[in-house]
This record gives sequence, structure tokens and C-alpha cells, in this order.
Amino acid sequence: MLPSMTFVLGGAASGKSVFAENIIINSALTPVYLATARVWDAEIKKRVQVHQNRRTSVWANFEATHDLAPVLSDRHKGEAVLIDCATMWLTNHVMDGTDLAQAQSELLQALAGCPAPVVIVSNELGQGIVPADADTRAFREAQGRLNITLAAHADTAIQVVAGLPNVLKGAL
Repeated sequence: MLPSMTFVLGGAASGKSVFAENIIINSALTPVYLATARVWDAEIKKRVQVHQNRRTSVWANFEATHDLAPVLSDRHKGEAVLIDCATMWLTNHVMDGTDLAQAQSELLQALAGCPAPVVIVSNELGQGIVPADADTRAFREAQGRLNITLAAHADTAIQVVAGLPNVLKGAL
């Protein structure tokens, strides 16, 4: 049985999405994919296509770039939701000049109110070099605060490195 919230964290191309997808598939619940990416350019389009190609027709697919509450509130206990990913969700809010504190509060309320277990994927950005420009440093800080908050609210937190899980909190 899945905990109500599992947080999967890792660097770019670490295997975190595949790991999270497998958590959902192995749960025996109906898999629901909630995609947060907005296609900004050809590179993002290609990455989205890779993720889409991995999923079979068993997945119910939804897209929500900002407000995840409508999709989350419409779930039921026989489902398991994968949100991929918190970093793209945050990017959308930053690019649109959203009040990040308000958006994060609404996200936490939506997660708490979801009747289905949720697995949320996010990027770890704090282990690299200090970015050269102020906007990138501000984004890194916002992502770090979001990750800290999501990990604090999660029942289970897992860091994925080279496709391998490291359980930071809770149990698989």
C-alpha cells in the first residue's frame, strides 16, 4: 500500500521519473499521470515525448501547468497519482510572475485533500555550482524551499541517483 504522499527527488536524468512511474505501476492501483510541463521549445517537446512514450494505455493522463487542485480533487482511493514534476510546475509559476507563496500553499492544500496516494517528482538543484546570474540563483532558492516543504509533508522521501533509490524518510 502506498503512503498518502511520496516525494521522489533527484538530479536531471537521474532516473527519478522512471523510478516514480514504477512505484505507481507496482501499486496495483489505477495509474494517473499529472504532467506539469509546458512545452517552451523543441528540447522540452522531445523530453515530454520520451515521457509519453514510456507510458502505456493503462495510464489516465492529465495536464495541469499551474492549478493541480481540480485533477487531484477528482481522484479516488483506487487510483495512484504521479505528478511529474514539481520543478516544471514551479517554472511555470516563475515564468508567469505568480505569487509563489500562494501557489505553494494552494499546492499543499490540493495534495492534502487528494483522496488517492500521490507520488511527486522534483529536481534537486542545490548540489551544483552557484549560478552566475541572479534569476537562476533565485529559481534555485525557490526550488530548494519547495523541495524542503514537499519533503516535510511527505510520508516517504526518496532521492534517486543513477537510477538507484536512497530512502531519506519513511519506507518504500
